[in-house]
Amino acid sequence: MLSAKLKAFGNKGFKAMGKDEKGFTLIELLAVIVILGIIAVIAIPLIGNIINNSKTNADLNTANQVYNAARMYVIGQENGDFGSGTTTKTITIKVLMDNGYLEKTLTLPSTKAALDPTGVVTFTSGELTSVKLNAGAKGASSDGTYDAAKVLSVNKDAVTTPAKTS
Repeated sequence: MLSAKLKAFGNKGFKAMGKDEKGFTLIELLAVIVILGIIAVIAIPLIGNIINNSKTNADLNTANQVYNAARMYVIGQENGDFGSGTTTKTITIKVLMDNGYLEKTLTLPSTKAALDPTGVVTFTSGELTSVKLNAGAKGASSDGTYDAAKVLSVNKDAVTTPAKTS
């Protein structure tokens, strides 16, 4: 008896239900929207941090590039005289650009602004002290100065080839 009633309902009920269902219910759509909202709340700040970190690293690499250009300038133009004792040697970005050690079109990656030609690389007692780029450089002090530790840390994790031993 029960199976006869189920059979009768099955023949009639399921056919009617199948014809009327064409899409998602409002609850299903709201659930998807809530899930997408949760993902967005988590992902947007993470993406923002990644972008900010890449700008900071790019500006720091530019400071390292300016430092290396200054080093090559001192070796090539000033016979390797970085100064001795407590003397301070400063080399402006303009001097590096004018002598071909830096491109004149070099820009700060984070702001896309041309490098300030009055920026300087400072050596004290023959060691790097600081590199000053544009104000607003990411990862630098408010006036755009990077200390030696930050600039020299750029290549710290670089892969090196061990020296050959005979």
